[in-house]
Amino acid sequence: MLNILSILIGIFALLLAIPAFLPLLGALNWLIVPIALLGVLLGFLSSSNTGRNLCLIVLVICIIRLSLGGGIF
Repeated sequence: MLNILSILIGIFALLLAIPAFLPLLGALNWLIVPIALLGVLLGFLSSSNTGRNLCLIVLVICIIRLSLGGGIF
């Protein structure tokens, strides 16, 4: 059950991350990172790795995007 919840959170974070790649919308990643972290924590509590891995991928992508934009853009 926790794995399914983690997958849903990961998909939600991924859908939010798509517009965050547009210029001047990079600050949206500050909202996505805690959501993905919540999905990672739920993924660690589950017995399967799929949801955790999805949230980790989204988390890494958003952190890289934040670092490329200087934390704002």
